[in-house]
Amino acid sequence: MKTLYFDCPMGAAGDMLTAALFELLPDREAALAGLNALGIPGVVYRAEPSEKCGIRGTHMTVTVDGAEEDAHLHGHGEHPHAEAGQSGEHHHHHSGIHEISHILEGLPVSDWVRENALAVYRRIAEAESHAHGVPVTEIHFHEVGTMDAVADVVGFCFLLEKLAPDRVLASPVHVGSGQVRCAHGILPVPAPATAFILRDVPIYGGEIRGELCTPTGAALLKQFAQSFGPMPMLKTRAVGYGMGKKDFPAANCVRAFWGESEGTAGTVCELTCNLDDMTPESVGFAMSALLDAGALDVWTTAIGMKKNRPGVQLSILCKPEDRETFVRLLFRHTTTLGVRENVQPRCTLSRRTETVETAFGPMTKKISSGFGVTREKYEYEDLAAAARTCGLSLDEVCARLSPSAKP
Repeated sequence: MKTLYFDCPMGAAGDMLTAALFELLPDREAALAGLNALGIPGVVYRAEPSEKCGIRGTHMTVTVDGAEEDAHLHGHGEHPHAEAGQSGEHHHHHSGIHEISHILEGLPVSDWVRENALAVYRRIAEAESHAHGVPVTEIHFHEVGTMDAVADVVGFCFLLEKLAPDRVLASPVHVGSGQVRCAHGILPVPAPATAFILRDVPIYGGEIRGELCTPTGAALLKQFAQSFGPMPMLKTRAVGYGMGKKDFPAANCVRAFWGESEGTAGTVCELTCNLDDMTPESVGFAMSALLDAGALDVWTTAIGMKKNRPGVQLSILCKPEDRETFVRLLFRHTTTLGVRENVQPRCTLSRRTETVETAFGPMTKKISSGFGVTREKYEYEDLAAAARTCGLSLDEVCARLSPSAKP
C-alpha cells in the first residue's frame, strides 16, 4: 500500500507541504514545468534549495505578477487573510469563494484536483466565517494573499495526484505559541481560523513563539490526512523536506515520508466501564446505541464486583477523534459513574468489498489483505437471505458457493 506520511514538528504551511511533495517526485524538472503550466493568473513557481539547521530541502517560492507575498507579518510567509465584506470600504480587490471557484474552473487540471482545491478553500472560508460570525458568502480573501494561496492549494493537489498515494497520514501538528500580526491586528496563536480548522486534530504548542501552522496548511492536512498519529510501520522509499521561510532554533520544515506499508496501522481508543445495577435488556440497548453511533466494536465481559456482586464490563473501540462522543453515550445509556480510557496502536488488514455473481444471485464479498495474508468471505446478510429464500441451511449455501465459503 503506497503511504504518504507528513511529519509536522514545526507546523505546516501551504508552501512547505507543496515543497515536501515536490521533493518526492522522481522528475522534479517535469513537476515544476507542470506547475507553471497550470496558468494560474500571474503566478510563477520556483523551487529553490534551502537549508535549515544543517538540513537541506526545497523552498517553493511563488511570485504573483513578479512579486512575492510579503512574509514579514507571519511565521511561514503564507496566510490567506480574510475578512467579512460588510462595510464596503476596502482599498483592494477581494475575492470570495465564488471568485475562487471561477479561477479554479479556468485551470487545465483534472476534476479531482479542482474539486479538492475548492474543498480546501471551503474549509478556510468556513473557518473565517466562524471567526467573524458572518455567512460564508460574505467572506473575502485579500488580494495580497489570494493568488499565492491558490497556487499553494492547487500546486499541492496537482502534485498529490501525481504521487497517487493509497492513503495519507500525518503527525500531531505543532501550532506554535504567542501572537501573530495579520490584517485584523494581533491575534493569538493558533489564529482563530486555524484553530477552527484543526478541530478533532491532535495539536500542541511549545516554547517556539510564532505561527507555525497557517490556515492553508491546516486545511490541506484536514482535507487529505485520513488520520493523525505516530508514524506507521513503513518501508520508506523517499523523504521530502519542505522548508519554511523563517529561521527557528529547530529546523523549520515539513517532512514527507513516501513508502510502502502492509495493512493499516494507526491508533484506537478503548473505553470501558463496570456495571452491576443494569438489567440485561438495558445493557443490550446500550450496546445497540453505541454500535448505531459508529463504534468499531462493542462487547461485554462477565466480572465480579464489590460486595460480591456479579457484573459486566462494557467495552467499546472507537476512533480517537470520536472519544468524547462515546464517553457521552456511555454516561447517557448506562448507570456508570466513570469511564476508563486506553489509547493504543493497532494494525489491521486492508479491507475492500466487491460484488460477485453466484448461483444465488449477486453477493457481496469482503476481501482483507496485508502482512502476507489474504482472506475472503461473503457478507453474512447475503448468505442468510439466500438460505431463507432457498430453504437451505447457512452451511449448505456456503458449500454450494465454495468449499471455503464461511459466513
